[in-house]
Amino acid sequence: MSAVACLCAAAAYAAGSGAFRTGTDDKVAVPVTDRRTAGYCAALHALLPSRLNGLPRHDLKPRSDLVAGWGRPTVVLRCGVPRPAVDADPDTPAASVGGVTWSFEQDRDGGVRMTTTLRKAYVELYLPPEYAHDAGPLVDLAAPVRRSVPEGI
Repeated sequence: MSAVACLCAAAAYAAGSGAFRTGTDDKVAVPVTDRRTAGYCAALHALLPSRLNGLPRHDLKPRSDLVAGWGRPTVVLRCGVPRPAVDADPDTPAASVGGVTWSFEQDRDGGVRMTTTLRKAYVELYLPPEYAHDAGPLVDLAAPVRRSVPEGI
């Protein structure tokens, strides 16, 4: 199944899963991590693209190697988040793109939160409703995630 088809399936599956927002256009919650995870996240931050699926990168508040944003409304990446509870459910929708597997949930507003699986640090990507149908960001993030966050749990 293609990543786009998986995203559409996630929309149907998760429509009632509850609302969540990672942050606003300017301010975002920075994850609290241990030193090892922070190292993986700093390495990822250094490799993140200046454009994500054509959207320009911009600073978030507070500035941190654990967060990044692109476009308006903002696509938000957070590194070092806790393992999502939905990952315990074997029926949680997931997609593998460029060698990186992501689980995903949809909020009530139509946005989608995706989180890497089977990596030493969890990387979360929040796509606002305007971008929730597009797998392009996952393609753009595959190489940076593969190169900076080792597989394993």
